[in-house]
Amino acid sequence: MKIVVCVNHVPDTETKVKVGTDGKLIDPTGVNWMLSPYDEFGIEEGLRLKEKNGGEVIAISLGGDANKETLRKSLAMGVDKAVLLKDASVRDSFAVGKALADACKEISPDIVLFGKQSIDYYDEQVSGVVAELLGMPSVSVVVKMEIADGKVICEREIEGGHEKVETKLPCVISAQKGLNEPRYPSLKGIMAAKSKPIEEKIPAATQNRVEVLEMRKPAGKGAGKILGTDETAVKELVRLLHEEAKII
Repeated sequence: MKIVVCVNHVPDTETKVKVGTDGKLIDPTGVNWMLSPYDEFGIEEGLRLKEKNGGEVIAISLGGDANKETLRKSLAMGVDKAVLLKDASVRDSFAVGKALADACKEISPDIVLFGKQSIDYYDEQVSGVVAELLGMPSVSVVVKMEIADGKVICEREIEGGHEKVETKLPCVISAQKGLNEPRYPSLKGIMAAKSKPIEEKIPAATQNRVEVLEMRKPAGKGAGKILGTDETAVKELVRLLHEEAKII
């Protein structure tokens, strides 16, 4: 079984984000980077599929040399092969998906796994773009998955509950928290990952379809206001919610 896991290199969740001088990107100064947490569920599911069915797990990441850190962690977890699509330019979701889909076409995987989203832009679009460009069915936000005789039965999260769907291989799956419990890299795996080669490829340039016009941090919270300590404050509260906050 040939399994591809697409992984992303993102700012650490504890990073205090600052907007860069161009007003369109974050300032990378002092930012710690990490493997996107949702992608760990994708890696773990790929490793479990290999353990059950045999085959090979290949991690692919699009970005600059810094992405090798994330690929090294993927290798340390047990991935067999890592591929860096080397391009540090700013790409929108379609352009990212196009590069990943082109790489997948060369591999002809049985299944392509993603985390449900990366924790930087939270747009959840890339897995769908890749599936469309590959002509494969896709299932998103998967919390349970079983594969037998080429059939894939998934349970996915929807608003207010879960939905059970069936598709077939080859397909694209995006993993949600709860699908599995990602393993920690072993010392042996960490040491082996240091010596494993990371294949580098230059992806074709793709024109972005979305342009970031401005990036800004949310406005700070205003000072609180005490209206009173008894029922006489209710009338004033209603007036302010109606006239100032305009929410009623």
